[in-house]
Amino acid sequence: MNYQKEQIKKGINLHTVETNKFKTNLFTIMLTTKITKEDVTKNALISLILRRGTNNLQSQEEISKHLENMYGASFDCGVDKIGDNQIIKIYLESLSDEFLPKGEENFKKSINTILDIAFNPLVENNKFNEDYFNVEKEKLKQIINSKKDNKGMYAFNRCIEEMYKDMPYGIYKFGTLEELENITNDKLYNHYLKLIQSCKIDIYASGKISENLKDIIIENENIKKLQEREGEYTKNSVNSEFRQEQKIEESMDITQGKLVIGMNLKEENENSKNIALVYNSILGGTANSKLFQNVREKESLAYTAGSNYIRQKANIFIRCGIEIENYEKALEIIRKQIEDMKGGDFTQEELENAKQYIISTIQAIEDEQDTQISYCFGQELTGTEISLEKYIENIKKVTKEQVVDLAKTVQINTVYFLKN
Repeated sequence: MNYQKEQIKKGINLHTVETNKFKTNLFTIMLTTKITKEDVTKNALISLILRRGTNNLQSQEEISKHLENMYGASFDCGVDKIGDNQIIKIYLESLSDEFLPKGEENFKKSINTILDIAFNPLVENNKFNEDYFNVEKEKLKQIINSKKDNKGMYAFNRCIEEMYKDMPYGIYKFGTLEELENITNDKLYNHYLKLIQSCKIDIYASGKISENLKDIIIENENIKKLQEREGEYTKNSVNSEFRQEQKIEESMDITQGKLVIGMNLKEENENSKNIALVYNSILGGTANSKLFQNVREKESLAYTAGSNYIRQKANIFIRCGIEIENYEKALEIIRKQIEDMKGGDFTQEELENAKQYIISTIQAIEDEQDTQISYCFGQELTGTEISLEKYIENIKKVTKEQVVDLAKTVQINTVYFLKN
């Protein structure tokens, strides 16, 4: 993976991932800003409106026809939360010029199209198209209302909300109904103008990269209108509290209980994240993990049992789907697995299997353009630059002693249980 980064303007960077593995080019624009209660809902709504049309392509139908003429290119917009940052992500995938008739300029058309979508939305009377605004506002309302439909994800988000109460990371990435009700078209468009002139902007291109890519971007009229900026965002934001364990129970009309346990761990340096990955893999990250084998397989207390590590926040979340009456027993066995890790009650074989699983995941990053870009963007946000080879080497070096030392710092922050 041949990765390069260069500056277009202050606060606006171009990232290229040169590869010959794919027949397509993937272009992605990341608009990154700090999460705030006042703006998170507006940003989520903007991500929906941007896909509706530009001043040049004024409807989804026109955009679709334009993409069809680009040999079936595709695009989408979305919103994400990484650490204390909210990201509006716009991506466009198109066939590489080398597989097209000579003289076609799919590469140039693609980059200009995605810049048009991101920075030249359809505007009428100094605000977004009124119909698009009203339809997407109602759609966002439905998205926020439907967050309870997926009970497992709802429980996970609620645990985060309780762990990070009154902190940016505790805010739902799509915002709130209360904030949504207060958004007018005028307010939203003014916020959009402020956002694109102040947020951190990263433009990614993966595939067979044209030598004049930077020139195409610099000459684009939409880029010319953007000013230099600090592009403020949060690099490292480990700020959940090491405190006395709290228990939260919530009732809902469900047949299967959802148990989520949020845990803090102390990380001394960047290598601690590699150790935490291995710890998580042994604890609950794979089908061979302690949680899966002991809670689900041996005791049959859970339909699902596993854990995931949030590296930006130094948290591990255990997630289980259980029979509601099994709550106390499941919690008891989960606690035992956590204590066993602190006592080093795992084998060298389990350690090596965990490392091999992580290494396989790292090696798979190069198999998809989107995962390549996500990996590079993750490093951009943390201010690190580690090659995949070095990443694998660091994982291989993790020792049992290091995992045990980290395990001893693990502390349960919040136990959240969604029951009937």
